Amino acid sequence: MRRLAVVVPKPDSQTAIDGLEAEGVYDDRRKVCEHDADHVELPVTEEPASVPFERAIAQDDPDPRAPDLDDLLRERGWTDAERDRAPSSWAVLGSVILADFGDCPRPGEAGDALLSLHREADTVLDRGGVDGEHREPVVSVVAGVGDTETVHVEHGTRYAMDLAEVMFSPGNKAERARMGDEVTRGERVLDMFAGIGYFALPMARAGAQVTAVEKNPTAFRFLAENAQLNDVAETLDTILGDCREVEASADRVVMGYYDALGGPVAGDDPGYLAAALDALDAGGMLHVHAAVPEPELWDRPLGRLRAGCERADRAVEILDRRRVKSHSEGVFHVVLDARVD
Repeated sequence: MRRLAVVVPKPDSQTAIDGLEAEGVYDDRRKVCEHDADHVELPVTEEPASVPFERAIAQDDPDPRAPDLDDLLRERGWTDAERDRAPSSWAVLGSVILADFGDCPRPGEAGDALLSLHREADTVLDRGGVDGEHREPVVSVVAGVGDTETVHVEHGTRYAMDLAEVMFSPGNKAERARMGDEVTRGERVLDMFAGIGYFALPMARAGAQVTAVEKNPTAFRFLAENAQLNDVAETLDTILGDCREVEASADRVVMGYYDALGGPVAGDDPGYLAAALDALDAGGMLHVHAAVPEPELWDRPLGRLRAGCERADRAVEILDRRRVKSHSEGVFHVVLDARVD
C-alpha cells in the first residue's frame, strides 16, 4: 500500500508535526521514518497547505506507528509492574529525547523503545535536575549515539543547545511563545536572566529591541549563537555578566530566575528586583517568575513584589498571575505580570 509523506529537515520535525496536526493532515497511524542522515519522512493524509516541506513522496508498505511506549514495552516482554516504572512523559528536543527515568528497570531498553517511537531523534537522556550557581543540568545518556548537542525548533524559533551543559525546560513552551506575542516592534526589553535565549529570541524575532544578560559562559555562548541562527543579531544585544551591574532603560523587563524575588526566607533579597525597577521606565511591564510552594500561593510572590516596589517608591498594578507548570512536589512555577509606574 502506498501512502503519502512529506520530507523535512530533522531539526524542523517537531514544529512540522505540530503544524500538520493543527492543519489536520498528520497521519499518526504511521511511524516517522528516517529519510537520510539529515531528513525525516512525516506521514500525512494529503499535502499540507501551510506547513513548509521539501517534497512529498509515496511510501511503500509504511510501518504502522506503535500506539505508545507502554504498548511497545509490552510487546518486548515487560511486565505490568515494570511498565509502571517506565517514563510516563518525555520531550523531544531536536534530535534528543529528554525523560525522567527514576527507578525504571532496564532504562537502556526503555530508551531504545523511545527511539523507535521517535525516529527523528538519535539520543535519549535521563534528566536528573540542575546543580550549582549556573543551574547546570545533571543528565546521563541512556540510549542512542550520545550526542547531547542539538537544535530544537519551537514556534519558528531555533534553539541551539547542549543539553549536558545548559538547562532547557520543555514545560515552558507556552510561556516562551507568549512572550513573543506580548511585545511590539521597536519596544525596548531587558531580559535579566536570558540563558540561551528562551524568552529573548521570540521577543527579538517579533521586532523588539532586546538586551539579553547571562552570566553562565556556556549558556551565553549558545545565546550569541542563537542570535545569529535566528537572524536577530541586529535587534538582540547580548551581555555576559551580572544583570545587577547592567545599565539599561527598558519598556519591559523579564525576570526569568526563580529566586529573583529572594529565597525561602523572608527578607532574603538578592537585589534583582531593585535592579529591574532601576531599568524599567514608568508605565513599563514587569514579568516575574518564581517557584512557590502551593500553600504560599499567591501571598509570597505578590507580597515580595509589592514590598520591593514600595521600597523603590514605585506604584505597581498586578495584571495577571498564572501557573506555568509543576516545578517539583507541591511547588509551582508561576509568573506575575505587572505594570509599574
